[in-house]
Amino acid sequence: MFIFRRMAQNKNALIRYKTIDKCLQNHYRQWTLDDLIDACSEALYEYEGKDSNVSKRTVQLDIQLMRSDKLGYNAPIEVYDKKYYRYEDDEFSITNIPITENDMNVLSETVEMLKQFKDFSLFSEIGGIIQRLEDKVYTEKTKQASIIHLDKNEKLKGLEHLDVLYQTILKKICVDVLYKSFKARKASIIQIHPYILKEYNNRWFLVGKNHVSQKIMTLALDRIASIEYNLALDYSSNNFNGDDYYKHTIGVTVLPEDHIEDVIFKINSANAPYVITKPFHHSQEIVKKEKEGITFKISVHHNFELERLLLGFGSSLEVISPAHLRGRIKRNLNTAAKNYV
Repeated sequence: MFIFRRMAQNKNALIRYKTIDKCLQNHYRQWTLDDLIDACSEALYEYEGKDSNVSKRTVQLDIQLMRSDKLGYNAPIEVYDKKYYRYEDDEFSITNIPITENDMNVLSETVEMLKQFKDFSLFSEIGGIIQRLEDKVYTEKTKQASIIHLDKNEKLKGLEHLDVLYQTILKKICVDVLYKSFKARKASIIQIHPYILKEYNNRWFLVGKNHVSQKIMTLALDRIASIEYNLALDYSSNNFNGDDYYKHTIGVTVLPEDHIEDVIFKINSANAPYVITKPFHHSQEIVKKEKEGITFKISVHHNFELERLLLGFGSSLEVISPAHLRGRIKRNLNTAAKNYV
């Protein structure tokens, strides 16, 4: 709620700056502070559709900010006859300020990031903004290599289902999903009450309740063949909370509560800083610090994603407990070692 309120405040401030600028460009009228206050109030009413009495203090602060370099305007606003406001430079306008090189770099990277979501209707309203920004950027400067590089896979399957599923969750509609897991011989239809869309390791998943088994299940979008609305089923949310559901999980495979274990592992001193700055899980805590390394503890489900994460550190990590997890990691490493004999 605070974010939306702050956005509204920023929007109103921009409306006031633009209104003051438009007034001061009109050299055929003398503008008092009261005139500027009235103009800002009228502009906000026009844009917002409701009465908005702008205070004297607000407009005074707006003028002060426009004069400063805090907003990049450095507007030459002066007071003459101790009463009227005008631009010292008759040709000045905040809309004519050239974009700096830093501004262009920021715009370039912003465009690249926003384009990641170009097909997601959640961001459809900014589609035109993205195009205009992109046009502005490329007419102002030559295209250069991106400074910010996001992990993405252009050939990733299933992304075409993202928007459909997002809409079904938003509108609380059940769906029939034609799904074929890697282990199944053929695809089958699953009736789902969709709850959330989850991204993990650059893959997307649908999490929802199986209408037949009444159990929560996770479906990989790249294994979905088709999706059909099922309006015959009454949607049931079960007050599902994604944060609570994945509280003890690394990845997407959620297991029963009795699978939650305290996993203790040791990372050598060379790699320990990476685990400190990017914890495996929010439950992570330091158990012991030694010269040769640091011992950590996490409380999580013992699933495939946990094992893959631990194995990814190779010889720099040692699982201390539980014994069965230590044994599985050891067997996996021994099997992997045989590939290099």
